[in-house]
Amino acid sequence: MLLNLTDVFSSEGKIRTEEVTIERDVFESRMGSFPIVEKTPLSLTVKNDGVGRAKVCGHARLVQVMECDRCLKEVKVPVELQFERDVFSPEITNDELEEESDGGVMDGYQLDIEVLVYNELLLNQPEKVLCKPDCKGICKKCGKDLNDGECGCDTFVPDPRMAVLQDIFNANKEV
Repeated sequence: MLLNLTDVFSSEGKIRTEEVTIERDVFESRMGSFPIVEKTPLSLTVKNDGVGRAKVCGHARLVQVMECDRCLKEVKVPVELQFERDVFSPEITNDELEEESDGGVMDGYQLDIEVLVYNELLLNQPEKVLCKPDCKGICKKCGKDLNDGECGCDTFVPDPRMAVLQDIFNANKEV
């Protein structure tokens, strides 16, 4: 969806508020594909911030379905999008924007809402997703979910520094 900001760029001190429906139903990235099961409308405030400049502030809340990093169960993960970004009209030259960038959210005088939401989702993805804080994960040998109970597999891990001695004892063992 494109939002025309010509009126904001042309009127000094102009403030415009919008409620925009987020059309995205799935967030896809290199990390995977995550369905969005709940979302609030994107509340935007666009304020003229000088000649050819505007400040875009926004807020939305989304809930994505992701997998627990330990046990692989599906988890609903809330994601808060709270952002403040400077955007520029096409009349501003690249020389004037050396350090500042709008991240490709502007297409002429149009603010691309979908690109803006995608970029903010990308920045706000959780580093670690757990179904519960004390998730035990799955057994490395049999794959049983350890949150449902122990599996009975041998979990002894020998000290690798002593492996050479163990090999010597095994080699000298009489049959």
